[in-house]
Amino acid sequence: MTDSKFAKPVSVFVGLGFPHEVTGVLDAYRLLLEWSGIPDMDRDGALETCRKALNGGRTAEEARRAFERFAHNKGILAEEAIDRAASNFAAEWARPRA
Repeated sequence: MTDSKFAKPVSVFVGLGFPHEVTGVLDAYRLLLEWSGIPDMDRDGALETCRKALNGGRTAEEARRAFERFAHNKGILAEEAIDRAASNFAAEWARPRA
């Protein structure tokens, strides 16, 4: 089993909204195993890709893309969540008050 590091970490929000840097295949695999949401095809596909990467059947980049797709679909990518929050705040701030 190998723990291939990602060329670029994937930052996600976990638990009570704390950011976490997923830096490699093993880290992504563990997070996917511990996922408390409803298991679905996104999770299962990312989990399988990570499992194969750990056994040498896939690359770390393929695992990273699968994990990032999972995180994007679940709305836990940190960068996207921060952008969404900033956009919502700006819209709220710009709204006329009665």
